[in-house]
Amino acid sequence: MAGGWARDGAVNEQIDASIEDELKRLQARRGPMGESAEVCVECDEPIPEARRVAIPGVKLCIDCQKARDARPQLRGGINRRGSKDSQLK
Repeated sequence: MAGGWARDGAVNEQIDASIEDELKRLQARRGPMGESAEVCVECDEPIPEARRVAIPGVKLCIDCQKARDARPQLRGGINRRGSKDSQLK
């Protein structure tokens, strides 16, 4: 499948490596663990008991969590699909 100077199976190896990287990133983002906070660590508002029970280890109130989730997340990493032009330099 791979052409040019790439060896056989190189494309599949790149796909597998990309999947592994994404799985590691998702595992690192696992939810909070441990004991939930009584008040939000950002705004000091009380966290409802239903939220603390539903999400063990929660540290933020709903409003602060929504604000944090709305922020764009920058992801670094290696671009494994470089253009032909970048490979010719």
